[in-house]
Amino acid sequence: MSSLQNSPELISTLKTIVGHAHVMTGDASTYRFTHGFRFGAGKVLAVVQPGSLVELWRVAKACTDDGKIIIMQAANTGLTGGSTPDGNDYDRDIVLISTLRLDRSHLIGDGKQVVCLPGATLYELEAKLAAIGREPHSVIGSSCIGASVLGGVSNNSGGALVQRGPAYTEMAIFGQVGEDGQLRLVNHLGIQLGNDPEAMLRKLEEGSFSEADIDWNAGRGHDGNYISHVREIDADTPARFNADPHRWHEAAGSAGKLVTFAVRLDTFPAEKNTSVFYIGTNSTDELEDLRRHLLTGFDTLPIAGEYIHRDAFNIAEKYGKDTFAVIRYCGTKVLPTMFALKSRFDIYAKKLGFLPEHFSDRVMQTLSTLLPQQLPQRMLNYRDRFEHHLMLKVSAELTGPVEAYLTKFFGKATGEFFKCTDDEGKRAFLHRFAAAGAAIRYRAVHPREAQDIVALDVALRRNDRKWFETLPKEIEDKLIVKLYYGHFLCHVMHQDYVVKKGYDAMEVEHSMLPGLDARGAKYPAEHNVGHLYQAPQEMLDHYRSLDPCNCMNPGIGKATKRKNWVAESV
Repeated sequence: MSSLQNSPELISTLKTIVGHAHVMTGDASTYRFTHGFRFGAGKVLAVVQPGSLVELWRVAKACTDDGKIIIMQAANTGLTGGSTPDGNDYDRDIVLISTLRLDRSHLIGDGKQVVCLPGATLYELEAKLAAIGREPHSVIGSSCIGASVLGGVSNNSGGALVQRGPAYTEMAIFGQVGEDGQLRLVNHLGIQLGNDPEAMLRKLEEGSFSEADIDWNAGRGHDGNYISHVREIDADTPARFNADPHRWHEAAGSAGKLVTFAVRLDTFPAEKNTSVFYIGTNSTDELEDLRRHLLTGFDTLPIAGEYIHRDAFNIAEKYGKDTFAVIRYCGTKVLPTMFALKSRFDIYAKKLGFLPEHFSDRVMQTLSTLLPQQLPQRMLNYRDRFEHHLMLKVSAELTGPVEAYLTKFFGKATGEFFKCTDDEGKRAFLHRFAAAGAAIRYRAVHPREAQDIVALDVALRRNDRKWFETLPKEIEDKLIVKLYYGHFLCHVMHQDYVVKKGYDAMEVEHSMLPGLDARGAKYPAEHNVGHLYQAPQEMLDHYRSLDPCNCMNPGIGKATKRKNWVAESV
């Protein structure tokens, strides 16, 4: 990569567009943008934070005109490095554009749809819609760590809500770089904004368009077919996975190959008076029998069905305790600030030189031991008795029928269930989502024993009865601990493995993949390929159609990073 001194004019231009305070060029100031939440790191020429859509357009245009690579980034909560640079072997300088300041959203059609700008977060949208009794596509899981709405759409992210499927829309406004290297604005938002790019973006950001400007037949705002798709329990294919071309449409599934200015999405009526059932069993067959009946035996689907294995339960109880407590007592809104402070602390600790690696994690883990027990006693009792745990959330209308079915089912089965109080239900789901960061903390505080983490999110076949993984001994011997948790009704499993010191995590991961292939599984299921996975050819062709010059987020899916998709030299 060329040095900063080679582009002083561009840096000056960017500072003129957004202001000096919003252009960062040093390693320290760019660190929290160039290092992924779990994976990914590299150097950039600059990090730029536009304060308006017009500024974003001008920044993107200046960068493309100067032949620079653009990496679009919102909350930087991805797990596969898809919104950070990957090493320093690019053939052009990188400008990373952070959209965090562009966090507005506009409700339209009495809140039945929403137009989200690039930095709008799931948490903020959830709070906005709650005031009118509605919900966004995803309300738990990713929203707990401040993920952006556009990040979910760009990667067809799934989530816990069974009826809604992966994030998807056919309505967006975006900048696309053509084969000639020129950036053009494409308005497929279904809202008349005019013809001049800057005037259009200004109107969009202000929300100064009228109801008459909106085309209510412009396209789908979510994947309405998923609700029947997931019910097909005898199908020999997974319900949802990132490389499914049926859920790619321009901004949806674009993985940063476009400069997306806004997306238009459906919202949903909020469920009231819901119930949570907590289920424990030592039989995987019993859980699979439950899954099949819950998907086919009732007129409506459950809201969510989240699985956690006992080992993940235990690791999350100890190493996710502080995250659990912060969300429980303060809410998810504090997490982005907390992560930003943690990143700044890590940078300072690294500068000092004499502090151990992952020092902030070690401090936080030590402090977490002072916290009281966060989990309800009934959950802890089930942990001691049962290996497999399922949290089932249902609507008020489904509560009676599901409780009657569970009572009958466990009258003969070996497991048990209980109906949660409101507080128990909230804590059960919160504990499940605290598990997602527990492996990271475990690795950080056990540097002598742990080499690294292998993190897989796997979509299993809908008819796969043998859903629980059994690894060969030669792989098991390289692992300290395995964490299994996931969206059970969709058969999407998150599988985190802490690798023993001395073993290469990437090699361990690659040794696992043939076993998944043999089972007909697809991966990744919802975190997208990023820089960790090899994208299938159909997916690479899709990315190439969106970005023919390969100047937007090159290298995704282990593709070439070179301009115009030129093959890497051997």
